[in-house]
Amino acid sequence: MRFKKKGKLSPRYVGPYEILKRVRSVANELRLPNQLSMIHSVFHVSMIKKCIADPVPIFPLEGLGVKEDLSYEELPVVILDRQVKKLRNKEVAPEKVLWRNHFAEIATWEAEADMKSRYPHLSPLNPNKG
Repeated sequence: MRFKKKGKLSPRYVGPYEILKRVRSVANELRLPNQLSMIHSVFHVSMIKKCIADPVPIFPLEGLGVKEDLSYEELPVVILDRQVKKLRNKEVAPEKVLWRNHFAEIATWEAEADMKSRYPHLSPLNPNKG
């Protein structure tokens, strides 16, 4: 995933970063860390969010495990829930997965077979369920 793409699991903002100066009426230059030296430091005001008091929803860049190409791998932490849905000819069992660096409210439903093949070590939060 890249920061410029807006996906369900990608963070909305990274930072906070200090504004060094106003370049134009709608552009600001930010003080970026050395890890982001390949990114241009001038941003349009629509891409900047004011950080007032509680920076909890803003994820620090260090905790994401960002690679040189500005991508990172999202890892599941635990399976919160499992449901069995009956279709016409078969049953499917989606699992509610909690992802690293995300809150429980943002947990997503994933296919059981896909999760077992990609993450065989992952176990449900309550093994008696399902």
